[in-house]
Amino acid sequence: MRRVAAFLVVALTCLATAARAEDWPQWMGPNRDDQWTESGILDAFPAEGPTVLWRAPIAGGYSGPAVAGGKVYVTDFALENGEIKNDPGGRVELKGQERVLTFDAETGQPLWQYAYPCEYKISYPAGPRATPTVADGKVYTLGAEGHLACLDAQTGELAWSKELKQEYKIESPIWGFCGHPLVDGKKLICLVGGEGSVAVAFDKDTGLELWRALSAPEPGYCPPTIIEAGGVRQLLIWHAKSLNSLNPETGEVYWSQPLEPGYGMAITRPMQSGDYLFASGIGEVCAVFKLDRDKPAAEEVWRGTKENSVYCSNSTPLITDGVIYGSDCGKGTFRAVRLEDGERLWETFAPTTGGDRRAGHGTAFVTQNGGRYFLFSETGDLIIAHLTAEKYEEVSRTHLIDPTNEAFGRTVVWTHPAFANRCVYVRNDKELVCVSLAKE
Repeated sequence: MRRVAAFLVVALTCLATAARAEDWPQWMGPNRDDQWTESGILDAFPAEGPTVLWRAPIAGGYSGPAVAGGKVYVTDFALENGEIKNDPGGRVELKGQERVLTFDAETGQPLWQYAYPCEYKISYPAGPRATPTVADGKVYTLGAEGHLACLDAQTGELAWSKELKQEYKIESPIWGFCGHPLVDGKKLICLVGGEGSVAVAFDKDTGLELWRALSAPEPGYCPPTIIEAGGVRQLLIWHAKSLNSLNPETGEVYWSQPLEPGYGMAITRPMQSGDYLFASGIGEVCAVFKLDRDKPAAEEVWRGTKENSVYCSNSTPLITDGVIYGSDCGKGTFRAVRLEDGERLWETFAPTTGGDRRAGHGTAFVTQNGGRYFLFSETGDLIIAHLTAEKYEEVSRTHLIDPTNEAFGRTVVWTHPAFANRCVYVRNDKELVCVSLAKE
């Protein structure tokens, strides 16, 4: 009996540990919805700040970290020749190496890296944009100039790779390849570009092309997104001209709605809330669509105007209880907007640019954890807040990492953090930091 009891204690302890731990294996978390479900998270930061568990040196990039299987994966660009200058409308030529770096999630110890020479000719050339995607023992990475790689998640051994520019005879978008690769069943779905190949599905194990779909003058920068509506699974691809729904198995187009953001900058993923779908971008372009319940179809409900809505660019908004919460790229505020008609309910600079400076493209990455939200500001602050239709209520704030990049004359850190193992993992252009958020 004692042995049985001891076994049960060990088993229950292991189950409790497994229940507490949660991976963040891709951009915006396990389901790409910025929902963090771990419990045992602190309610407010201690006066001296949360415990920094480790720091690891890395180079430049906008890609966030991914955490899976006890490892942290991040990509960067190690500059060898040239000078980084951020010209919104001009391409900068640099030479260096893009790298996939892997660290032990608990200690920060480097484990392996995969590197390849890369020449940049893009705007804002700090480094890769797309967060690694980890699935089924593989890690998938997409570089700023279109180097797509499938690596063994344990060893870093290359399974297959592609140079998208060469294979599809395209030029890199001016702001680089940004669409975080999506694993869907046996498919790896990527935003590519070119005639008939804006979206391409590859066999995730071999790299073999399964289908290609859509044409547009520019592919945009919006990651592929899966939703369920009208009794089917739908793949959303938002390019420079329209928002499109595809059959994810074949690439067949279900429906298309015109939605043209400024400068071809479709960036944030369209967010579903029940029967409604919200998409927003630069140039005061946004819309809400009603999804048909019986078939894959959508009709427009309303479009944004100067007087309403929120126009998101660097970070994807969240929708809770009929309210959209997101960072407005034009004014730089964090806003609450009513989903049904776009009415602005409130706005504040506090979680974006810090409250004491006013700037366009003010950015806060927002993640929900139960009944409260964690917002990571472009100033390098992590904020715990309550968001309601009535107000923004800041509960606690701490500084995690210094902004090292530049945009519009101010320093910023524009990268989505990862939340896993009761920790937050965040990077700038110099280091990757792991900070404990566990309740004592």
